[in-house]
Amino acid sequence: MLSDRVRAWTRGLANALAGRLARLGFTPNMLTIFGFLLMIPIGVILAWGHFRAGAILILLAGAFDGLDGALARLTDRVTSFGAFLDSTLDRYAEGVLYLGLLFFYLQQGQNLEVVLIYLTIVGSLLVSYTRARAEGVGVSCKVGLFTRFERIAVLVLGLLSGWMRPALVILALLSHVTALQRMWHVYRQA
Repeated sequence: MLSDRVRAWTRGLANALAGRLARLGFTPNMLTIFGFLLMIPIGVILAWGHFRAGAILILLAGAFDGLDGALARLTDRVTSFGAFLDSTLDRYAEGVLYLGLLFFYLQQGQNLEVVLIYLTIVGSLLVSYTRARAEGVGVSCKVGLFTRFERIAVLVLGLLSGWMRPALVILALLSHVTALQRMWHVYRQA
């Protein structure tokens, strides 16, 4: 997966930043919550139609998504609750971004984009749900083409380029493909 390659490539930088944050007294859960809170005004910016500014801010805020895990590992604070909080707030953060876009496109009367955003939200939730449910029945399920990292990357590229309709088509389609890949994986493993 692309996300694994990026994590490996940025691990040194993330660890260095996590070390500084640890010395300042930050905890992993603080970074998780702060990263989510940063997404709320970004959702508002998207609702106002400032897509390029929103994309840049998503990239900046997204840095916290990797730092909380790096800080947890560095400070030996890896906990089940921290992982749960991180994945739950990741779903809310994604929802806030799509809500901003949904609001914008509703105001513009662009119904196709509204439907694509709805399909993307459902697909995104199913990607997470299939992994969680698989792990709930004892099957590891990190497979699939389109994880959160890839979804955010396509969203940011769409926002920066102004090609939101193609980006939304890709998001809607490949999110569901990934959920189906995970279902097939669990079927084969079970």
